[in-house]
Amino acid sequence: MTSLFSKFDGTAGALGSLVEAGGRNPFSVVIEKPVSSTVGIIEGRETLLFGTNNYLGLSQSPRAIKAAQDAAATCGVGTTGSRIANGTQSLHRQLERRIADYFGRRDAMVFSTGYQANLGMISTLAGKDDYLILDADSHASIYDGSRLSPAQVIRFRHNDADDLYKRLKRLDGTPGAKLIVVEGIYSMTGNVPPIAEMVAVKRETGAYLLVDEAHSFGVMGERGLGIAEQAGVEADVDFIVGTFSKSLGTVGGYCVSDHPELELVRLNCRPYMFTASLPPEVIAATMAALEDMAEHPELRTQLKDNAARLHAGFHGLGLNASKQVSPVIAVTLEEIGQAIVMWNRLLDLGVYVNLSLPPATPDSRPLLRCSVMATHTAEQIDKAIDIFKQAALDAKALPAAA
Repeated sequence: MTSLFSKFDGTAGALGSLVEAGGRNPFSVVIEKPVSSTVGIIEGRETLLFGTNNYLGLSQSPRAIKAAQDAAATCGVGTTGSRIANGTQSLHRQLERRIADYFGRRDAMVFSTGYQANLGMISTLAGKDDYLILDADSHASIYDGSRLSPAQVIRFRHNDADDLYKRLKRLDGTPGAKLIVVEGIYSMTGNVPPIAEMVAVKRETGAYLLVDEAHSFGVMGERGLGIAEQAGVEADVDFIVGTFSKSLGTVGGYCVSDHPELELVRLNCRPYMFTASLPPEVIAATMAALEDMAEHPELRTQLKDNAARLHAGFHGLGLNASKQVSPVIAVTLEEIGQAIVMWNRLLDLGVYVNLSLPPATPDSRPLLRCSVMATHTAEQIDKAIDIFKQAALDAKALPAAA
């Protein structure tokens, strides 16, 4: 009889090889205790955290922690229902209003995760006669949303506004709406799109534009609204999707828009309608973290300085690091075995980063994905650079003279 799990034989073999090569399962690392936003206990040792997406360090915000405690004490720890049933409390509406106001938008929808925000908005907005135009390097949540949608999916070359234009022009005269989907910072590589050029394409072709600002919210723009604010094209973006699990340090997702029909999306969006809403303590902590972010723009300045410091350090070592400076910095390697050795040595020496392997990487090469925080000190960044140098030498990813 065929096993239900035989389809995972390839995964089992690959995972076994990873563990055999490095001695650890890189996908089951446990942070036993957070010491601070930048340091955690892993395998009993204090370890520098450079792979957490906690860009502003707000997962440890005293204001957010106190707000969560107060909300749990007064409202309980869960809603036990979806937003269209019993799962909407006044806190949910307050957060939606605050997010909408922060972006200067008419309305907002709050989802239980950022993944569900993309899943819900993309699958609901694009119908059977419509077209989804996706950047080829889009996040898994965007692709999964497109699979749930009956729309036709067209991919364009990563960050290539000319290719986007050509693909939309081929649809001239065809019925159905066209929805372009791009990201503010691409989570694997740290690449930033030429959003002004893409907005120009959107205007000329009459398409709609959705920007996933998950990794750029709190990071880019004067108020931390993301790539659209930084480029001065906010008014041309129809839908902004994001998450609370990065810069705000909690969990959940959102979509903001000026389209009044967003209220109708609530009644047609299955990932919104059929999952339990966020618990009160998470909502309260998120609003508190949003206040922290608004009141401390210096966190963004420090984050940019820290990202530039780590980026320059990697390039100074001769590592093949991301070309653009952002809080996501990827170090690309040529061989999977080399990446496994280097990732394990980094952890041995006290630095945690993310190991990403093909086919989950953009160009079929392995990479070590680092994320920087505003709360990293210069000393922590310099120590991480020194450890990267040693790990790269041990993995033969640098010349011995480096």
